[in-house]
Amino acid sequence: MDKKPLVSVVTIFLNTEKYIEEAIESIFAQTYDNWELLLVDDGSSDCSTEIALRYVQQYPEKVRYLAHEGHQNRGMSASRNLGIRHAKGDLIAFLDSDDVWLPQKFERQVEILNSQPEAAMVCGASEVWYSWTGNPEDAQHDWLHTLGSGVKPDELYQPPTLLTLFLRHQARTPGTCSVLIRREVFEKVGEFEESFRGMYEDRAFFSKVYLNVPVFVTSGYWDRYRRHPDSSCSIANQQASFWKSEPAYLTFLNWMADYLSKEKIKDIQLWWGIQRNLWIYGNPVLFFLHRIKQELQSQFKKMSTKQVNSSL
Repeated sequence: MDKKPLVSVVTIFLNTEKYIEEAIESIFAQTYDNWELLLVDDGSSDCSTEIALRYVQQYPEKVRYLAHEGHQNRGMSASRNLGIRHAKGDLIAFLDSDDVWLPQKFERQVEILNSQPEAAMVCGASEVWYSWTGNPEDAQHDWLHTLGSGVKPDELYQPPTLLTLFLRHQARTPGTCSVLIRREVFEKVGEFEESFRGMYEDRAFFSKVYLNVPVFVTSGYWDRYRRHPDSSCSIANQQASFWKSEPAYLTFLNWMADYLSKEKIKDIQLWWGIQRNLWIYGNPVLFFLHRIKQELQSQFKKMSTKQVNSSL
């Protein structure tokens, strides 16, 4: 790999006029300068489109604007895929329009991929960011979303290790904004699954990555995942019941079972993980107990993170 490869940034947006400028400015603030930005409009009706076009006009050598035919709303997966197809870089990164990157994101992750030629993707933790509001009380809720208890950072994982751990709930798929991916990954595993317009589109794609290519997990983190009531994740959480199994997750599990079948994957541990999750999420009593366990683990993790942060 060249010492300074081009990084293509795909930023999809839909009515995020409150946040998109801050997201874009965090790209311009990168200490690594060999990048291009593709702003993909998923049918916005607010001022987001105008803001994006202003950056294109001001920085035509760095920024491009893309939209679906007829200014349609096609969903997150189709929008990311549109950006990928127009990207010129050897490396691809994703920044959602309501999140931000820290300035050394590209510099550090390019260094990692240079030093790990076998790695097809580098990823790490993400800061779950409540303090963007400036409210001191919100700062107390910031925490670090790691890749799970079974994942040791600063290691290269061969496939399908991370997917096996994911199905055991010992690993998570990374935040989309935390990754840097070699272009050839998309040629090998395909793009984002367009049947997933919103929730689980990231898990479907990263499940394919975990299954097929080596992934380096770094101990560093360089992205802030903004928590606000208008985000797709927040809306989904508001609509979901804590005690009732989420139909979207069952859809994701069934998709994964179909994908493994089509790929003729016979790994016993993967199939056992799929069947176990389908059993739990399809059984109200087992799901009830599973969610209690998840909540206790989540609260413990947040408390541990706050204790570490307060000691720094």
